Amino acid sequence: MKSVNTGMALIAGTLLCVLTTQAQAAIALDRTRIIFAGGDKSVSLSVNNDNPQLPYLAQGWIEDAQGNKVTSPLTVLPPVQRIEAGAKSQVKIQALPTVSQLPQDRETLYYFNLREIPPRSEKSNTLQIALQTRIKLFYRPKGLVKTTAEMATPWQDQLKLTKQGDKYLVSNPTPYYVTLVDVGSRKGVSAPGFEPLMLDPKGSASLGVNASVLGNEPVLTYVNDYGGRPVLTFRCGGTDCQLVPEKKR
Repeated sequence: MKSVNTGMALIAGTLLCVLTTQAQAAIALDRTRIIFAGGDKSVSLSVNNDNPQLPYLAQGWIEDAQGNKVTSPLTVLPPVQRIEAGAKSQVKIQALPTVSQLPQDRETLYYFNLREIPPRSEKSNTLQIALQTRIKLFYRPKGLVKTTAEMATPWQDQLKLTKQGDKYLVSNPTPYYVTLVDVGSRKGVSAPGFEPLMLDPKGSASLGVNASVLGNEPVLTYVNDYGGRPVLTFRCGGTDCQLVPEKKR
């Protein structure tokens, strides 16, 4: 009986090693989100094959906010390409003429997907896993594209926070999507149970955690265009909250 258990443990350990090895992503993108500025004809993404020994296929496509695969008004070129071991390549997201039909007073959300397809293994009984990267793609109309100087004042500073019962409600009066990845108190303690949420343009949502956990000085962490994570600190009295100026945070 002991030998059987030992054999099963050896098999399980071997399978775990295979899964661990195969689960390491080979195809990597150069960013965690994409901003497609209105007026641009295309956006190019850098793609790396981090596997030093094997070539991989990279398959790209776009989904709408509901998760449906689309080929217009934005499309991926090439949809499939071979990337040699340790090599770099590019994927282009191109705008079609129908892009002019998108709303021009707010951003439109899409998702860019990139799936890596490994070469067929020459070894028998080998489990291969095709890993997939999915990141947000925001189409930003030309009239909403800000200059470098204007970017010095983030639109996320316009978020409004109010207390409603035992919860905080955050409102986004801007035409941009805003993604909150963390909330906490001024003491630097993240709120347990908080789930990252994305605010639609002109939308609002509950933070989902009890107001008592956040106290009277809630801190919201958002993701900016560059993948950075700035914070917004509020000071609340009653049901109203005021943003604390950056110099005083």
